[in-house]
Amino acid sequence: MISTVSRPEIEGEREEELGGQMSFLEHLKELRRRIIYSIAFVFVSFIFCWFVSDHIYNFLAIPIRQALAEAQERQLPLGGLTGGEKILPLDSLKEGDVGRYVFAETTRLGTSVIPAGTAVQARVARDAKGQIGLFTDEPIIAGATVIPRGVRLPIELDARSLPGIDDKLIVTTAMEPFSLYVKVSLYAAICLSVPFILWQIWAFVSPGLYPHDRAYALPFILLSTISFVIGAAFAYYVIFPPAATYLLGLGQDFRLLLRATDYFDFIILVMLGMGVIFQMPAITYVLARIGLVSAGLLVRIWRPALIVILIAAAVLSPTNDVPNMMLFAAPMILLYIVSIFVAWLFGKKRTTE
Repeated sequence: MISTVSRPEIEGEREEELGGQMSFLEHLKELRRRIIYSIAFVFVSFIFCWFVSDHIYNFLAIPIRQALAEAQERQLPLGGLTGGEKILPLDSLKEGDVGRYVFAETTRLGTSVIPAGTAVQARVARDAKGQIGLFTDEPIIAGATVIPRGVRLPIELDARSLPGIDDKLIVTTAMEPFSLYVKVSLYAAICLSVPFILWQIWAFVSPGLYPHDRAYALPFILLSTISFVIGAAFAYYVIFPPAATYLLGLGQDFRLLLRATDYFDFIILVMLGMGVIFQMPAITYVLARIGLVSAGLLVRIWRPALIVILIAAAVLSPTNDVPNMMLFAAPMILLYIVSIFVAWLFGKKRTTE
């Protein structure tokens, strides 16, 4: 009896055989092709992100602006004294409250400029339109400038919306805004390209795997993408706000002038770092399915793993104090425990064909 084999089956077997017999130069050629694809995709994403770079900038600046608003919140003392009486923030004042207001920064009032540190007796009252505001209760004398009594100060009785209170990110060169937007667009493009880059990595590695191992590509890419987004969001919403508040609290005796470039380097590093760290369960899933990692192995090496986690937390943490380092180390330890359960649920012994 003569058995027949279809042409597609022969070609598939031939591709698998060639995939395992590629020369070193052929591997380099394949690697170059995957890198070119990834760079091209990142470039296209960069062009898209450039047109919305101002929105990305404003989104990433929200945590530091809120932290600065809390650190530099303007307060109006009641009673006209600056001694031991109770001090109320502007957003808690009501009509009729009187006290001394100190200009925290140079402020333009009509055609006059009031220097920082100028103090004036002020009263909370309503104007002719019935809108509540803060009015001078005495003339302001600052050098050759005299502002009469009853002038409304350019202050909103909401500490969050005060002009200049949260707009403290500064640039020091003319080219810095351009380079900052380029940097923000590039990092955003890399984040958008994560699924495609992961697919290219898998496409390069998969020829060296068994056919049944290649079926884990789609779950790995989906799980890795979701994990990256969760990690970046965790850094943005959970880790960074208390860290920024703590750091700015240390500088309460100084005038806070933060360089925009330094801030964005820091927050992007933290978000990308946590996005990579949150890949731990996804990588464990693939390695466990292939048979290279087991739950027992992860349990046995927990001491070296803990040391690596603490080192990574020390690198990512902006300060060397224990509370901030533990803020970064805690999610890593939790992810390691999750990885143990992932390996236990999906792991299997390594078999050869």
